[in-house]
Amino acid sequence: MTLASCPGCVAGAPMAASNAARGGVPTHELILPTIHCSACIQAVETLLNARPDIAAARVNLSRKRVAITATPEADPAPWVSALAGIGFEAHEARAAQNKTSDDGLMLRLGIAGFAMMNVMLLSVAVWSGATDSTRDFLHWIAATIALPAALFCAQPFFVSAWSALRVWRLNMDVPISLAIVLACGLSLYETSVGGEHAYFDAALSLTFFLLGGRVLETRMRRAARSAAADLAALEPNRVIRVTGDSRVSCPVDEIKAGDTLWLAAGARVPVDGVLLASEAQVDRSALSGESDAIAVSEGAVLSAGEVMLSGPITLRTTVDAAGSTLRRLIHLASVAEGARSRYTSLATQAAGIYAPLVHGLSFAAFLGWSFATGDIYHALTIAIATLIITCPCALGLAVPAVSTVATGRLFRAGVLVKSETALERLAEVDTVVFDKTGTLSDSALVPGADMTQEARGVLKALAEASDHPLSRSVLSALSDVSAADVTEISEHRGLGIKGTFADMPVALGDSGWVGRGSGTVLQLGDDIFALERRERALPEAADTLRALRDMGLEVHMLTGDSQANADRMAEMLKVEHVHASVSPERKQALIHDLQDAGKKVLMVGDGLNDTLALTQAWASIAPGTALEASQNAADVVLLGQHLSGIPDVIHIARSARARILENFGLAALYNMIAIPLALAGFATPLMAALAMSTSSITVTLNALRTRARP
Repeated sequence: MTLASCPGCVAGAPMAASNAARGGVPTHELILPTIHCSACIQAVETLLNARPDIAAARVNLSRKRVAITATPEADPAPWVSALAGIGFEAHEARAAQNKTSDDGLMLRLGIAGFAMMNVMLLSVAVWSGATDSTRDFLHWIAATIALPAALFCAQPFFVSAWSALRVWRLNMDVPISLAIVLACGLSLYETSVGGEHAYFDAALSLTFFLLGGRVLETRMRRAARSAAADLAALEPNRVIRVTGDSRVSCPVDEIKAGDTLWLAAGARVPVDGVLLASEAQVDRSALSGESDAIAVSEGAVLSAGEVMLSGPITLRTTVDAAGSTLRRLIHLASVAEGARSRYTSLATQAAGIYAPLVHGLSFAAFLGWSFATGDIYHALTIAIATLIITCPCALGLAVPAVSTVATGRLFRAGVLVKSETALERLAEVDTVVFDKTGTLSDSALVPGADMTQEARGVLKALAEASDHPLSRSVLSALSDVSAADVTEISEHRGLGIKGTFADMPVALGDSGWVGRGSGTVLQLGDDIFALERRERALPEAADTLRALRDMGLEVHMLTGDSQANADRMAEMLKVEHVHASVSPERKQALIHDLQDAGKKVLMVGDGLNDTLALTQAWASIAPGTALEASQNAADVVLLGQHLSGIPDVIHIARSARARILENFGLAALYNMIAIPLALAGFATPLMAALAMSTSSITVTLNALRTRARP
């Protein structure tokens, strides 16, 4: 993350008002495109929570939004105006969704680089000895290139600095803007009076390097998505309500307690209720983590978010749509996301003390040299040199340069980093909590003990014809069996596979489709053989957990599955800390309890029921096989692999944090040497720009060390 570029990025911003803790479901959402750090969160929440027409306001930094709880019909215009009054741009979410993601930063970076190179070519001619009219002509050409380029390319810094200054705040863009404006102004004055020196190249190089840091930061932010929004996407927009003898499609928000709903097979339950059908099969893995389908009968309680495997069925709702289990999960995920966004990055912490220090040194240099020499022009030159030489190019590149190198290396290894502060937080974790079902284990079908060798050969031939995950698991159990010669094989999606063997019909699938037996069965002519469904540890799970323990990390396993299944898996994987039969809310609470005990928790999970825990944890990882909502809740997604990449992710994160701290050390050492030279008058603005560029290149080269293999 680059240095703060927002009105609230100053240490000492007021703490949010206590009424921020007031509950309620958010009714409005505003986009805040200029917020940048934890101080911004405090300033925005303090203002909004102090208003009598707002019950609660909570900022999500990664999404740059604030969720507001008020009366649904409230007009947000006064809130937008109030935020503008303290220097924060705000828009209603619907009105601002089409805004570009990078605000033209790449275009500005390209123009700044092009202009900088051309002005430097002209400067070489001046340094080579051009004098009098030739020198003045070259200076005027440089001015023609540099002034429009600087005015356009530095607009992000100017806008942010002005937003801060007009409400009597300071941020890191104030010294940046001052340095650019004063360097251009002094250079224009020198050019107009035929002076020997102009510093247009210094202003452009400063703009170019700082824009580079801002672009890297934007690149890190772009992948962020909201878990709460993805949970909301699981809820259908419309449902079928039974009224008398008719079925009517209506918006889900119109559903009230006591309504009767009709659901087809495969539909997700939209609102909590009780089953009216005689019996049904339901998949509760999304909410409970239960690995097997559940048979339910009339009167059974169904929760929003569960999936009906059989149907159609009818249910009678027990709550309004606004009070459903899924809505409750959405609200909890939103709250957890907002809490995690309060992490203060290393760059933001450094920026908190940097801005007043830079302003103070530059102003002191101007006053000191003015009184000592009486030469205002000379004092101004030294003050500008101090601003440029201390401007936060190296500091601004310290984090994004390392993060970009580290995330690039991880991406090539099949790991996607989605949050700009993820590596910093991953480097600090001391506890890893794994979901069980789907993360450490999966379901497998294995032949029953009574299955003949001939039947095993037929089973392998049928399983080879399908890409279904359970078919793949059957093949792993039949690695030493030769496939039989089965012909006329056809797969019936969602049902099973049929074929012919030795003029006999054969089939593999659900007993209801085959017509005989129970569960998943193999039909061989008139014979039926049952397949057993077992849970197995993933091949890389044991090695991954062992590697994490060797790194000094404490490993936990939590699951909504039964205690017996959890204990069996924990014994296989040698996990000491086991939490079983826990709901999604309890998973979140367990993570919260561990963090209250001083732990920095990494959560690894793949299901909808893990979303709250993923958002609550200090850092989070989801496998590539996870539900989209879980992937979007996580900081890191394992794309091309499963668990085996987690130890490498943590190792690279620790290495990246070490490089970041080294970069801060290099920037501090540079300033310890450069600032006294600037204050003593030994550095012109041009020399300051060269020194600043050198420090930025040094920081970038050090960041490349993150590429090294462990």
